Amino acid sequence: MNAPDQHRLADRFLTHTVENQPPLLLPYDAYATDLPLREALAREGGGWAESHVAAYGPLAGGELMQLGFLANENKPKFKPFDRYGNRIDEVEFHPSYHQLMRTAIAHGVPNFAWRHADRAGAHVARAALNYLHTQPEQGNGCPLTMTYACVPTLRHQPELAQQWLPRVLSTDYDSRFIPAWDKRGNTVGMGMTEKQGGSDVRANTTRAYAAGGGLYELVGHKFFLSAPMCDAFLVLAYIDQGLSCFLVPRFTPEGALNAIRIQRLKDKLGDWSNASSEVELAGAQAWKVGAEGRGVATILEMVALTRQDCLIGSAGIMRQALVQALHHARHRKAFGKLLVDQPLMRNVLADLALESEAATALMLRVARAVDATHRDPAEAAFARIATAIGKYWVCKRCAPFVNEAQECLGGIGYVEENNLPRLYRQAPLNSIWEGSGNIQCLDVLRALSREPATRDVLAAELAAARGGHAALDAEAARLQRELALSEDLESRSRWLVERMALALQAAILVRAGNHAVADAFCESRLGGAHGLAFGTLPPQAPMAALIERAFPAA
Repeated sequence: MNAPDQHRLADRFLTHTVENQPPLLLPYDAYATDLPLREALAREGGGWAESHVAAYGPLAGGELMQLGFLANENKPKFKPFDRYGNRIDEVEFHPSYHQLMRTAIAHGVPNFAWRHADRAGAHVARAALNYLHTQPEQGNGCPLTMTYACVPTLRHQPELAQQWLPRVLSTDYDSRFIPAWDKRGNTVGMGMTEKQGGSDVRANTTRAYAAGGGLYELVGHKFFLSAPMCDAFLVLAYIDQGLSCFLVPRFTPEGALNAIRIQRLKDKLGDWSNASSEVELAGAQAWKVGAEGRGVATILEMVALTRQDCLIGSAGIMRQALVQALHHARHRKAFGKLLVDQPLMRNVLADLALESEAATALMLRVARAVDATHRDPAEAAFARIATAIGKYWVCKRCAPFVNEAQECLGGIGYVEENNLPRLYRQAPLNSIWEGSGNIQCLDVLRALSREPATRDVLAAELAAARGGHAALDAEAARLQRELALSEDLESRSRWLVERMALALQAAILVRAGNHAVADAFCESRLGGAHGLAFGTLPPQAPMAALIERAFPAA
């Protein structure tokens, strides 16, 4: 066979060329391309830190994305013993995980707010950093969040705070498995729940026994000990005076391995890069934190901040899913037009963009309230109720949001080479972690009944946007009437908290001043011009503007 004939034969096996596929998105600047984030950062008082937050954008949209894939492809491994049979209870991580942690801590994801606590807006800037970090990878958000959130709790025990906080607030990440005091920086985890109680921590059975020298020995179990590679853990245990809070280090003060016996790592739906464990406390040495018998109140200061981060994490996941959907739709054609120009797809994308912006806006408004808690009683009351409202609603919206974004990509959105399957597995976690939806709704009711200021600040927040849209005004009046009815309040609480969340998001958007965005949200979410699925915006909604605002075309 001569050469031309061979060439023609080879041509028969060239089935196609690759076309009508989007180019790789990475790397991109996750901050510069996020106008709603940039506006909210300035609006809520974090603008002075913009250069610091902006520096994280190219990392979040580039190097950290690649590390996120690697960290999830290489799950943590539990090593109960060394080669000689000695008990070590060590968890081994892929280098990509450590690099993610190192980058986050160096840039302030867990510590920026505390290192700049003298400046208003520090927690807002830190929330923006965390929002960016959760887009490429969410698993290490667990130790980062708890390290951030442990600070107010540790301050209940000044001598411990003096020793531990300099390392907790360090910008150095030290992954070595050695005593905390021999390291440059520390991370802190938490263990509250037990098999028999779950969210009902007063059903716990773990006991603490005084051991002298200010130490206690803890005996019991924890069904979820989050991030077992941390240097210490805040846990709940009973003493004679009642349920109390304790700091349990991985190593005893003498430098020996503490009696924290890891039983197994949880085999989870998602969150693969992070280790979650069950442990037995076999006389583990610990220091008491806070007043005896006040363990729940003491540790709830930590939980309030970790719940805020559930809200932030879900908003970050939604943002990344939206970016993936928009990038695909701008480069993929169907039926002769780009997907982004197809009317029905445009509705879906605009609706997702609107939902994501509302989540981001609420997230940073809550962060502003958290930031002002120690300066302004009204903002403290707002943080108390809005954190629970925001955690409930944004975390609930996350999973269907990611699924809708997957549909925008079609079959490839279900394939692991894309990051949407990982986002989808991760999406339900924040609605479960740190109190499920029912717990958040009950917490809202508890705040309204026991802390009247929360009712007042909620009403004031909505009143500040009065006149911005008729649907919002009507919703605010309706909420007042509904909250005045005490009958069946608990069974109605999910509906009530949902309406509170939508009204708050609408009020924030109205006051932000972009009338096209605010009107679209109020008409669709409050005014009845929307169905139960994404992609049901009314035809007059500013779809092109919402899409361009969400992620500008290159």
